[in-house]
Amino acid sequence: MLSSDRLSGDSDRFELEFLEREATPEPVMKLGIRLHLAGLSLSDTVSVLDILGVDRHRSTVHRWVQKADLQLTDGADPNHLAVDETVIQLNDERYWLYAAIDPDTNRLLHIRLYPTRTTAITLMFLSELREKHQVDDAVFLVDGAPWLQAACHRHGLRFQHITHGNRNAVEDIFREVKQRTNQFSYMFSHVEPSTAENRLQAFAFAWNQLI
Repeated sequence: MLSSDRLSGDSDRFELEFLEREATPEPVMKLGIRLHLAGLSLSDTVSVLDILGVDRHRSTVHRWVQKADLQLTDGADPNHLAVDETVIQLNDERYWLYAAIDPDTNRLLHIRLYPTRTTAITLMFLSELREKHQVDDAVFLVDGAPWLQAACHRHGLRFQHITHGNRNAVEDIFREVKQRTNQFSYMFSHVEPSTAENRLQAFAFAWNQLI
């Protein structure tokens, strides 16, 4: 699990575009965002801020994370990619979280949340991945899911059917996401899909900064 004691200077490399409308100093907002994305609940995060003399509500920290709009960086050139999807419960409906990870570094390269899981959706995910990163020469590590293999084939991408080894990177991240969503159930209760996607993008950003 991500932990606050692993926070480093690298995790400060993001800009807050909404500062002109905030009374809270930027370093305090960044600390609150980092602490929460590192694994602290909203209640624990505001408790830490309170120790520092900053009194803020949980909803305020939640809004900071949403407005920060943290996104994964582009331009990676990996040798291998582990690609998979998992179910995310959003209110009373199931959505599918797709993820692509560089297993050599455990860095997330691309994630998206979709209402279904089909070959067409997988093709869309891979198209976005190819636009963001140099992956055409990479070997895609996939499981036996026919939509994953069919989409790789249609894109002309090399892939290997593998269930363990380097594909464990994506399973580790999915376990972390599941643990976070189970521990802090508010994250995906009574929210729109776009809000859930924003939270997942922020999580991915934090994961890459803290590994």
